[in-house]
Amino acid sequence: MSHDTTEHSSAKTGPRTERLTPLELYSATARRSAGVVISAYSTSFSLACRMLGQASRTHIANVYALVRLVDEVVDGVAREAGLSVAATEEALDRLEAETEAALLSGYSTNMIVHAFACTARQCGIDSTLTRPFFASMRKDLTVSDHDEASLDTYIYGSAEVVGLMCLKVFLSSPTANAGQNAEVEAAARRLGAAFQKVNFLRDLASDTSELGRSYFPGLDPQDFSEEHKDQLVAEIRADLNAAAQGIPFLPLRAAVAVSVAHGLFSELNTQLDRTSAAELLGRRVSVAPLHKAAIAVRALSAQTLTRLRR
Repeated sequence: MSHDTTEHSSAKTGPRTERLTPLELYSATARRSAGVVISAYSTSFSLACRMLGQASRTHIANVYALVRLVDEVVDGVAREAGLSVAATEEALDRLEAETEAALLSGYSTNMIVHAFACTARQCGIDSTLTRPFFASMRKDLTVSDHDEASLDTYIYGSAEVVGLMCLKVFLSSPTANAGQNAEVEAAARRLGAAFQKVNFLRDLASDTSELGRSYFPGLDPQDFSEEHKDQLVAEIRADLNAAAQGIPFLPLRAAVAVSVAHGLFSELNTQLDRTSAAELLGRRVSVAPLHKAAIAVRALSAQTLTRLRR
């Protein structure tokens, strides 16, 4: 069967015709599929991604799409589809195997995995980051309570490595500065940890009642108190403050995007601080669309002014 892979485009010199190879067309379609995922699942990250240049925006969407795909497997979609825990584990194992194979070959029959693999191969993301991620996601199927050590391992795999994947994208930009890698990597990990802890608190009710999970060591959600909440909010604030130290080392557009995401989660943490422990067990805090837009404008202005003053 033959397929028309011709694209027409208009340039200043007049119309011209380019023929995409089958792989080029497939990869372009995979990238668009990843863009649909980030738009559908996260208004916050979609907003932050708009601050990036086209290449970085596409790469971050590709990373996000795989992370979201895996997250949905363990957070109830497979169960709603009728899969047992064992069958869900098998599906996750197949997805990890497909991801690792695609990292090596540059191709997957799963378009989201294919888009991720294209980004990973171009930006230097490898199995040292994907394996901890899948390991943490697998724990969501079998571990309902954590101690300090297991929680640290879980947060590293579920969130900190995602921050490191995004950093790989930003540092692959032609405008990235060399040096300060250790500081920027530490900041990326702290930002990922902050995002995860914010979501732990935001999802406290659903994680407990729907998924049977308790992420915070020694904490019975039914006994969740103001003291518990204040301690967790303080931890998140410390992570966010540490993460902010790495932003100046990023390329400008990446710095703006990360500042937007940082600002959005800082606002969420402020709302968590202002919401009683009892309320958090009954509702999920969020940032209003107009407030999100204001945060984005502030981040853009602040980062631009900072670079102009250098």
